Amino acid sequence: MMSKDRTVGKIRKALFLLLSIFFLSSIFRDSNAAPKDINNVFNVRTYGAVGDGKNLDSPAINKAIKAASEAGGGTVLVPAGTYLSGSIRLQSNINLLIDVGATILGAPQEMNVYDETEPFEGQAYQDGGHTYFHNSLIWGENLNNVFITGNGMIHGGGLTKDSGPLDRLCDYNNWRDPNPDRKFIPIRLGNKAIALKLCKNVLIRDITIAHGGHFAILVTGCDNMTIDNVTMDTNRDGIDIDCCRNTMVSNCRINAPGDDGLCIKSSFALSEARITENLTITNCQVAGFKEGTLLDGTMQTDGWGQGRLKFGTESSGGYRNCVVSNCTFRNCWGLALEEVDGGILENITITNITMMNITHYPIYITTGKRNRTGKLTDVSRMKNVLISNVIATGITSRSGVQITGLPELPIDGLRMENIRLVFEGGGTEDQAGIIPNELGTGYPEPTATMPAYGFFVRHVKNLELADITTRFEKDDRRPATMFLDVHGLEIDNFKPQLADGVKAAVFGADVSDVTIRNSPAIEQE
Repeated sequence: MMSKDRTVGKIRKALFLLLSIFFLSSIFRDSNAAPKDINNVFNVRTYGAVGDGKNLDSPAINKAIKAASEAGGGTVLVPAGTYLSGSIRLQSNINLLIDVGATILGAPQEMNVYDETEPFEGQAYQDGGHTYFHNSLIWGENLNNVFITGNGMIHGGGLTKDSGPLDRLCDYNNWRDPNPDRKFIPIRLGNKAIALKLCKNVLIRDITIAHGGHFAILVTGCDNMTIDNVTMDTNRDGIDIDCCRNTMVSNCRINAPGDDGLCIKSSFALSEARITENLTITNCQVAGFKEGTLLDGTMQTDGWGQGRLKFGTESSGGYRNCVVSNCTFRNCWGLALEEVDGGILENITITNITMMNITHYPIYITTGKRNRTGKLTDVSRMKNVLISNVIATGITSRSGVQITGLPELPIDGLRMENIRLVFEGGGTEDQAGIIPNELGTGYPEPTATMPAYGFFVRHVKNLELADITTRFEKDDRRPATMFLDVHGLEIDNFKPQLADGVKAAVFGADVSDVTIRNSPAIEQE
């Protein structure tokens, strides 16, 4: 009896062992066959990515994205490693998660692995960088639910910042006299780290972008978008937001010595004048330190980089209902509002801005008539702008605040309040006699020295200046302010520093309806 029980027990143990082996072998078979992705997480290494920085991994990454898309969506995981890549093609309902320790590295141009430029119908009124999207390291078009997240890095590597070949391809330099017989011959020239066109529900969060090419991030015609906690240390533009609606940019650090840091645009890249609206930018930093020195923490200066926050220059549709708050500028150009292509800039609030070591100007506000827009019928216009709570120090002597509208359509309804500006100073009496040329059809960039060290204002109506202080470190022989063709001017509590014998304000004969309060330096003249 005992012998029989032992025999049954041995049989049971043998069956259990056989079942265990069969179960484990089935697991191993599944892992080496068609991938069974757990919880909709598609690891790019499962699809053949190596992550050694030498083998080309973008085909494997694209396989993982395709598999996730075919499964209805999911997370495409890029684990620690360096993934040499050409173009990565995003799909809807995908979270490209670049994990801690992971770097997507842009391949050299000679590998010829960036996608070809897509056709563009009609005449291009915008440069080649804004015209083509598929020739990017990571791109997507006409997608829903697009996410790029994680604490890893995108390094542009071989991406170029030169848009010359793309400019010639789209012939935008000849937009005034287009060639109807121009032929499109696609090229492969990777020049953007991330490019998204006509996408909805977009999130870019927590990543770092280095050496991003012409654009570290270019988003055009996108709706419902958040860019949060992204660090960029790049060789040309940081973030360009073009023709987008319902956008939030927050907690970003952008070092872009070679071009604009955070640039809001409204180009003709969608073959229509589409406005950029419902935009919030908050808690961001822009800078123009030597490239790479934001990431390594040394923040080295190599002259003044550009690195600013700007609305413009592309402004076919314009900008509406936008807020900028709690931002810092360092070692770069100042804040710019530029409407020059026939659109409208209205209902803009900018508050709580701190600037240090600013070149060119602290604030530049202008309308012009470059009119680089197809089928243009409107004059560029600007109205209802509030700028408040600004401190800027270390401003070069070339220019203070410039506010210049058009003679035929002045800027209307601008209020600036609680602003403190500290300049290097050193302006001369000869400079005080300068009358700058009108912008007209020119490119909207202030390069001339201004006749007033603090504010130069021309072609504006309904202008309010309140609680303004201007100072300089060296005597400046120019007046603090100059007003030409201004109608409806209110000045309250203006406190300028003045060199001996220099006026606080110069008013042209075409200035009318002026109210001055609590400003002894002007009232006593």
